[in-house]
Amino acid sequence: METELLKKEPERIQDVIRQNNVGALVKSLDRLGRLDQNYDIKPLMNLLKHDNDKVRSLAIKNLAKIGNDNLATVFINVVEQDKSSSVRREAVSGIGRLRNISNKQILFKYLNDSDPEVVMQAMRGLLVFKQDKDVQEKLKKLNSHPNEMIQDVIKKEFFNTSSSGSDPNHTVSPDFMKNTLVYGDVRDILKSVKDESVHLTFTSPPYYNARDYSIYSSYKEYLEFLEEVFKEVYRITKEGRFFLLNTSPIIIPRVGRQYSSKRYPIPYDIHPLLIKMGWEFIDDIVWEKPEASAKNRNAGFLQHRKPLGYKPNVCTECVMVYRKKTDKLIDWNIKQYDKKIVEESKINGDFESSNVWKIDPTFDKTHSAVFPLELCNKVIKFYSFKGDLVFDPFAGSGTFGKSALNLDRFFFLTEKEKKYVDRIKENLTQTKIFTDSKFRPKFLDIDEFKRIVK
Repeated sequence: METELLKKEPERIQDVIRQNNVGALVKSLDRLGRLDQNYDIKPLMNLLKHDNDKVRSLAIKNLAKIGNDNLATVFINVVEQDKSSSVRREAVSGIGRLRNISNKQILFKYLNDSDPEVVMQAMRGLLVFKQDKDVQEKLKKLNSHPNEMIQDVIKKEFFNTSSSGSDPNHTVSPDFMKNTLVYGDVRDILKSVKDESVHLTFTSPPYYNARDYSIYSSYKEYLEFLEEVFKEVYRITKEGRFFLLNTSPIIIPRVGRQYSSKRYPIPYDIHPLLIKMGWEFIDDIVWEKPEASAKNRNAGFLQHRKPLGYKPNVCTECVMVYRKKTDKLIDWNIKQYDKKIVEESKINGDFESSNVWKIDPTFDKTHSAVFPLELCNKVIKFYSFKGDLVFDPFAGSGTFGKSALNLDRFFFLTEKEKKYVDRIKENLTQTKIFTDSKFRPKFLDIDEFKRIVK
């Protein structure tokens, strides 16, 4: 039955061409399955001169399925003459899919193309012949290519020294850190923590000079402080695991009517520092709060309505998602766990399908800027497994630790403000009944913690 449909497909494509319906033509080309040497290629060949880039690209893609070495010259002509990057990329892919070693010289040529996507496809075609010495020599030179994705592929294929096997230490964490709050400066505390100890970090750092507990002499000093902390977080994070950072731009009020207030783009200034230290950017989640909870910034504009004076109410925060750099895919991390743990950690029911999370803010009697429990629950469920060790270096009121206990994870918290440490104790001791005394919450100062580590 499938063979009969394929025989009729050229006629169907011809009918669509005559109807001059580009959408229908794209749909018809996109659903073509496997094609053999006997397939009538004339309709596809005619489409190589079509005005629409998507149509030409799909025509090339389907021609490549046939596996006819004689089509190599067709693909070469397209690469040389077509102006569309997507079409040229598909044509180079077609040359590679022929898997013919005699085509390696032409693929070598495309390694020097100005379009990184074309270079990537030429690389893919040549990696089939990875054992060929000429191929190795040409590809290894791309280790210094300016495009970072090309560099990553070459490093993984030729310069990777890490093992892709199982890591028995990946799922475990130090017992002395489990369900532990340490009172002190996080920078001093983390000096006693070994590399790759935690599975997930989620935190909201102190806002620059916006609270009494976060006063810095300059914005530069503030960013340098965060950079120092997050370098240590990178070090203690296990391979390929996640770090989520909740921040938002802040406003420092003006000192008088004749001066301007100043707005600091904290998430955007921290981001390049994180990338430089090795974190890979994964996602940007927008935490949306009801506008009624935001400080009213447009009262003046409401009155005068003059251009340039508009100021929106800020009802969102950024939750930036990063992953510790690795050449291993997410599947590797998942496979380190027992199937039972993976099954028990699955997210059941509804989940956030977009990057906009609508969550009401939470208010606390002690802390002026606290995580909502709902936000912590989502982060822990989406980015960790049961039994993992999760970390918040700026613990505040300890909501992240409370969430961890509720979801059968272990917490590790650090906090330097005594009044918040007291609030965390109050929060966590009421969270769960502990039948195992080994992992009841521990509240230590930095000296006590250092003695336990030793």
